Amino acid sequence: MRKIIVGMGTCGLSAGAREVHHTIAELLAQGAAGPQGAELSITSCLGMCYREPMVEVREDGGRIIYGEVNPDRARAIVEKHLKGGQVITEWVVYSEDAAGNMGGSEKDFLALQKRIVLRNCGVINPESLEDYEAVGGYRALRQALFEMTPDGIIAEVKASGLRGRGGAGFPTGQKWSFAAANAGPVKYVVCNADEGDPGAFMDRSVLEGDPHSVLEGMIICGRAIGSSFGYIYCRAEYPLAIKRLNTAIADARRKGYLGQDILGSGHDFDIKIKQGAGAFVCGEETALFASIEGERGMPRLRPPFPAEKGLWQKPTNNNNVETYANISWILVNGAPAYAAFGTEKSRGTKVFALAGSVNRGGLAEVPMGTSINQLVFGIGGGIKGGRKFKGVQMGGPSGGCIPHHLGETPVDFENIPKTGAIMGSGGMIVMDDSTCMVDIARFFLNFTQDESCGKCTFCRIGTLRMLEILERITRGEGAPADVAKLQSLSAQIKEASLCGLGQTAPNPVLTTLRYFMDECLEHINHKKCPAKSCALLVVYRIDPAKCTGCTLCARNCASNAIRGKVKELHVVDDALCIKCGKCITSCTFGAVYKD
Repeated sequence: MRKIIVGMGTCGLSAGAREVHHTIAELLAQGAAGPQGAELSITSCLGMCYREPMVEVREDGGRIIYGEVNPDRARAIVEKHLKGGQVITEWVVYSEDAAGNMGGSEKDFLALQKRIVLRNCGVINPESLEDYEAVGGYRALRQALFEMTPDGIIAEVKASGLRGRGGAGFPTGQKWSFAAANAGPVKYVVCNADEGDPGAFMDRSVLEGDPHSVLEGMIICGRAIGSSFGYIYCRAEYPLAIKRLNTAIADARRKGYLGQDILGSGHDFDIKIKQGAGAFVCGEETALFASIEGERGMPRLRPPFPAEKGLWQKPTNNNNVETYANISWILVNGAPAYAAFGTEKSRGTKVFALAGSVNRGGLAEVPMGTSINQLVFGIGGGIKGGRKFKGVQMGGPSGGCIPHHLGETPVDFENIPKTGAIMGSGGMIVMDDSTCMVDIARFFLNFTQDESCGKCTFCRIGTLRMLEILERITRGEGAPADVAKLQSLSAQIKEASLCGLGQTAPNPVLTTLRYFMDECLEHINHKKCPAKSCALLVVYRIDPAKCTGCTLCARNCASNAIRGKVKELHVVDDALCIKCGKCITSCTFGAVYKD
């Protein structure tokens, strides 16, 4: 039977997918799809967040995906495509026939990717265990239970070259072997789904779109290290991900994939979800363990490491969502198949969340070693509005700003750290020439300063002193000595902080000083913001050649700072201007500008 599928991930829902789904359901109930009818289903995010809501028609072994669907378009799709057999080509963003040939306006977005972690996202119904099984789900678990030993599982993961996708990049198989080597009747498997980086939404999309792949990876890990219980630590701000995880866990128990004596193998394993309260520091594993235990989320001194004493002082393995989502693919397809992607020391693929000033904002999965430019211009479609590419912020608040002239840098665990940034969990915020790099550094430092748990003096106080300096600079009150102060404070904070939050908090500032020193000095020495972004360092002017005297700017000015008569040149009084920018947005002639 034909299927019509609505993308119901968070991005789709926020764009209006619920109304689209409701419209299609009503039409199908009325028989509007014709005598052949169609089955209505849901899926999650395909990665094209910029074209949501999306609706797919699946028939004859092929798929047609329509983008930016509203209720009116949904009616046309049902009546013209389902009933009339007419594809509405101008709305098609992606198509694929039975032979795998691609088409549609956005085919390059997917054609340039290699989807392993995202293989089922936007393809299956994430709330259906049967859909997951139909694409090979839990086949790897059967293999791990009945065809492999625990040591054999770990050896296969080691051979794949998979490294942790949470940011540190520690070899996953080696990490599992440490937990397996520590004897004890009680061990834990933990999944870190506390995705807190601004602009990052990789883990959320995987949990919403393919929750069973994460569960399967955790169960296999439990078999490998000798654990019978696992926790998924997911931030409470992800309600849809938590809902679908709960559904997946209940269905897996019903089918015998979770619980006692899984599939008659003698292996026990169950999973519980722990909701985090939104503390960024709980992304650090020892703080995460403390939170699961009911304590305040604060980092602990290491060693001992979690493989020896982790959750409740028991041997624990902790990986993030993306890491576990790779496991079943590796076991089914073999370690060599996975290791064939990527670079010598960074094997496999990596999921990135493209956000900011990029035309195609969304999720993309590419082989390790893909360059920044390939991500931004190949998959991302270039910079919005045709503006100049300035750089990317990678690794979130713990990462750094990489300038455009390093755009050919391969994205992997070896080359990105050489720039002063880190790959992190995969957030990539694209910036154009209207972005002030000093203000970006201030923004991320403000975030980490707010999220500091306060345990370490250098992190608690040092980041605050750095933030105060950056705020002064963006107000035009900076002094030449501030640069040396920022560098000195950065070194002390990195050296004296206990956990990764403090140790990496100065990175955005250090990379800004490394690559954008001229911009910083322009703020300090000339009290100017080259990007015309810092409100207190710009003035508003009206171009005599473009001003028609329509009075729109004056009528919308909140502080009565604009003077001028009808059909005569208007001027801005700097003394009264509060720099709200309303004059620019209200002018229909482009006469108002920043200077």
